[in-house]
Amino acid sequence: MPEGTVAGRWRKPLELPRLPLGDLPRRAARRWRDRVALRCGRQTLTFMELEDRTARCAAAVAKAAGPGAVVGVATVLDPVFAVLYYGVARASGTVVTLNPLIGGEALCRVLATSGARLAFLTQEMAEKIAPFRDRLPDLETVVVLGRGAAPPEATVTLDALFGAAPEASNAYAAEVPDLDATACLHFTSGTTGAPRAVRLSHRGLTANAAQTAQAQGLDDTCVTLNQLPLFHIMHLNSALWAGATQVLCPDADPAAAVAAADEHGATHWFSIPVRLARMAADPGLAQLRPRTVRGIFCGGSALLAGPARALAEHFGFPVVQGYGLAEASPTVTLDLPERPRPGSCGPPVAGTEVRVVDIETRQVLGPGARGEIQIRGPQLMSGYQGPQAGAEFEEDGWFSTRDVGHLDKDGYLFVADRLGDVFKCDNEIVAPAEVEGVLARHPAVRDCVVFGHPDEFSGAVTHALVVLAGDMRPADVAEAVNHDLAPFQQIRYIDAVAAVPRGPGGKVQRRRLRRDTLGI
Repeated sequence: MPEGTVAGRWRKPLELPRLPLGDLPRRAARRWRDRVALRCGRQTLTFMELEDRTARCAAAVAKAAGPGAVVGVATVLDPVFAVLYYGVARASGTVVTLNPLIGGEALCRVLATSGARLAFLTQEMAEKIAPFRDRLPDLETVVVLGRGAAPPEATVTLDALFGAAPEASNAYAAEVPDLDATACLHFTSGTTGAPRAVRLSHRGLTANAAQTAQAQGLDDTCVTLNQLPLFHIMHLNSALWAGATQVLCPDADPAAAVAAADEHGATHWFSIPVRLARMAADPGLAQLRPRTVRGIFCGGSALLAGPARALAEHFGFPVVQGYGLAEASPTVTLDLPERPRPGSCGPPVAGTEVRVVDIETRQVLGPGARGEIQIRGPQLMSGYQGPQAGAEFEEDGWFSTRDVGHLDKDGYLFVADRLGDVFKCDNEIVAPAEVEGVLARHPAVRDCVVFGHPDEFSGAVTHALVVLAGDMRPADVAEAVNHDLAPFQQIRYIDAVAAVPRGPGGKVQRRRLRRDTLGI
């Protein structure tokens, strides 16, 4: 695999995997049988135990939905997600990753668009989806994760589903899928705000596992502390490829994370920018001194240079961030721990090329010039699914990301902005059109527009302009509407206006409104 023109300066040549996604646990079990693969509280799974449960899951999924089925899986930060994710892939199925934080209508839309036949949901998600079951004719079975309360009507428990599967790890032998077949559907809001299903292949996902593991310096001596709110496939796949133990730490408290890191000898700490920015500003930072961590890694949205420097100086190890997107499985670049540049996302991972082009002329720009970021590499998606599958690939394989940034003279990437309207809050993409749809249903709202309001800790938060009927206070409208929005979508700023400015075609230029409203 030839190196990218930029990646070749910093990354060693890498032989990429040639195996299906569902074989990652089998490969790991053969190499590191009794090593702990996943740890969450007192629960542990060795690589061999993960492989056995993956095989049982594949048998259960094939029996319940048939080989090759589309299956929704809640991305909970729990070992069960790994079992389900690889089990569906082993059954030659397609995993649809489901965010537990989204509302019932959005969840219904994802399941309907993907054609999911089987879905593994938390109890709360199952309750959210119950009113929409008549709009999901393809969804035959809902499996409720966790123990405790009785599942909602028309669902089964995970134990019941697995109870019908054979015990032996070799009881189900699926046909080996084509490496270019779709292993995972990941829904992203995209730059226009319309949800799109990204088709990720076995080849692309396993390639990115190896690329990410190399860039992060992971091997079978490493222990990763995962302090993300949800399970991201990047961290799962890369650790399994490298044979690294994963310690799952759902607690957002930095003191709890440091305690877990020390207890289990974590070498790599994965977090998100919002938590790191808050930790840098926390008066209790002086008491936090992890003993074995070599570096903090983050991505998903920008971590400002100030908090990154403050944490690095205090801890005495690098705080680095990367750049990725769903269409790239997802890692594209990662800062170099041995020579980090605060504010940068680093150079491309092995086998990946990045360039910046002029937004209008599409000419390739030199170092320091800001334009649209384009990428090319083996981890790129197969394409979008459905009616919005208009490819954004150039003829020579370059993919236009709709992100704006620049490369410095050494090939480090700096990401500045989005070309479209969406923004990220607490590492989650917010599509203004979705929030506007909920806001417009309030009886007091005649018209509305939503855009991202920059926030020191969250990246950006929702700011709404509303045209109101009657004497309703804007704050009361926001309070009522927020009950129907996910936490990362909720309205934090709201202003009443006489009218929402629109162009001749009725469209709103949210970036111009943000500039006029906030002066930025």
